[in-house]
Amino acid sequence: MAATGTLTENLEKVAPYRAKIAERGLKNIVNGRHIESQSGKTYDNHTPIDNSLLCTVAEGDAADIDLAATAAHEAFPAWAALPAKQRRDLLYRVAELIEAHAEEIALLESIDTGQPIRFMSKAAVRSAVNFRFFADRVESANDGLALPAHEHMNYTIRQPIGPVGVITPWNTPFMLSTWKIAPALAAGCTVVHKPAELSPVTAQRLTELMHEAGIPAGVVNLVNGFGETAGKALTEHPLIKAIAFVGETTTGSHIMRQGAATLKRVHFELGGKNPIIVFADADLERALDTAVFMKYSLNGERCTSSSRLLVERPVYDEFTAKLAERVKKLKVGHPLDPATEIGPLIHQSHWEKVSSYVQIGQEDGATLMAGDGQHPAGLAGGAYITPTFFKDATPTMRIAQEEIFGPFLTAIPFSSDAEALEIANSIKYGLAAYIWTRDVSRALKMAHQVEAGMVWVNSQNVRHLPTPFGGVKSSGIGRDGGDYSFDFYMETKNISIAFGDHRIPRLGA
Repeated sequence: MAATGTLTENLEKVAPYRAKIAERGLKNIVNGRHIESQSGKTYDNHTPIDNSLLCTVAEGDAADIDLAATAAHEAFPAWAALPAKQRRDLLYRVAELIEAHAEEIALLESIDTGQPIRFMSKAAVRSAVNFRFFADRVESANDGLALPAHEHMNYTIRQPIGPVGVITPWNTPFMLSTWKIAPALAAGCTVVHKPAELSPVTAQRLTELMHEAGIPAGVVNLVNGFGETAGKALTEHPLIKAIAFVGETTTGSHIMRQGAATLKRVHFELGGKNPIIVFADADLERALDTAVFMKYSLNGERCTSSSRLLVERPVYDEFTAKLAERVKKLKVGHPLDPATEIGPLIHQSHWEKVSSYVQIGQEDGATLMAGDGQHPAGLAGGAYITPTFFKDATPTMRIAQEEIFGPFLTAIPFSSDAEALEIANSIKYGLAAYIWTRDVSRALKMAHQVEAGMVWVNSQNVRHLPTPFGGVKSSGIGRDGGDYSFDFYMETKNISIAFGDHRIPRLGA
């Protein structure tokens, strides 16, 4: 069950889990065994709540990646050949174990990332849904097409690509790990997983639960470490056939270069600076709810957040005034408090980045409506920050162009559909867009012309699992979700069978 209870109750619940990881630390998991890094190196993992030590973590490097890649390579033939029903049943079992441990997962993720328990509880349950969703599709994963021709019967099948590398981010690590690993396993691939170094705790539990469910040794391997060493080695390793990465755009560029020598297939879910476009005819109360939720939930640390607010001028002043009042009332506090809406940012270094944009926005001439980029009263011991809102920005300002990845929203007015579209498309990113209007024709036109991989009309980000998830421009390459995931983790093979009477040219006869 998901985590519930008061702050005091949740602190009591998490205490034994925290004590356990502190005592044993986090190891790499290769070929079904918990092992230290080959170098013996470790690094310290701290909670952003108060910067206290959570645990030591094995610091993997190229040698550890080589062990894990070799294990995944050796396990691949048997896993790929496992009857689909058996693979399906194993994924169902993983889902059941995630549900059984949802409270533990949510509590650990909250103290590791600073994300409020109200959101992590839902994310833990959603992770089980991810596994169950792809389990239901195992038996059809290799289905193809019948493509008859005049003299041949052609048909296609899909086959797993081989061992794959999965590199996941620090913001909602458990859920996003399942979103990558579940379809890879369903497709018949084996996995080497490198989680973000800033939030490694729940990756350990996920790998342990998969083994407890009966996933064979070597099918899923976990290597902790830093991007510059373990991550780089994973992207370069010749036994790894593809890399699925969620993270920052610049890192994605590095991964593409590193994988070029081995012609790695890549799937990137990268940064975003997503617009929410509010027209004067919209349901303004619902649009306001969406604007606040999509920017300030999950501490603003989500790639699909609506970080640019574009509002039509007739309602601009009223809408931004109401939004500023909502932002000022957001509850910042301990992430295990169920009343908390915004917890601490992932790390002090990230706090400094987000905080710096308050001065940048003021220097560029935008109007600060809420927040000061500092610690809220009484919360100076952790990476807590006051939620921030600027209005009257111009499209070229840094706060309107750069991904800040925190509880920081920038509002820009517009006067026409064409201007709204121009502003929305004036950045290098193109992940998501949110359009609020009662005019169906306008909604359709804007949805077709806005440069984004995903568009929601009169809605917040509501994921329907069979639909494609991904961005354009600097926001990513490829799509997740449903059958789109199998397009990445599998190769399509064409088989052509002659009817037996077609002409074959004769040479040298």
